[in-house]
Amino acid sequence: MENKLIFIQSIFPLIAVIVSVAVGGWVFTTWLRIKNGYPLDGQWGQALYPKKDDEAMARITLLSQENAQLRAELGSIKDRLANVERIVTDSSHSLDREIEQLRGKRN
Repeated sequence: MENKLIFIQSIFPLIAVIVSVAVGGWVFTTWLRIKNGYPLDGQWGQALYPKKDDEAMARITLLSQENAQLRAELGSIKDRLANVERIVTDSSHSLDREIEQLRGKRN
């Protein structure tokens, strides 16, 4: 009996360290999830989402508007790129004809 007690007393610090590291890792992982906006898991695996506040909703609205502006700009850049590709890959004769036609319309 005394040997078992000595064994438990000698192994207790190791068990305490393992439990402390596990709890610390869980706390750190939860903090990272909250910081980066990932949903938290509840006791039974269901997703727990942080409450939405006015600041977060305003930020989402601004990001949505910026996204729409960037998509519109990307569309115009694609159109311009298509024109540049057409000019570069087109034969010089047809390009010269188009330029002369445009000059003729201007005069």
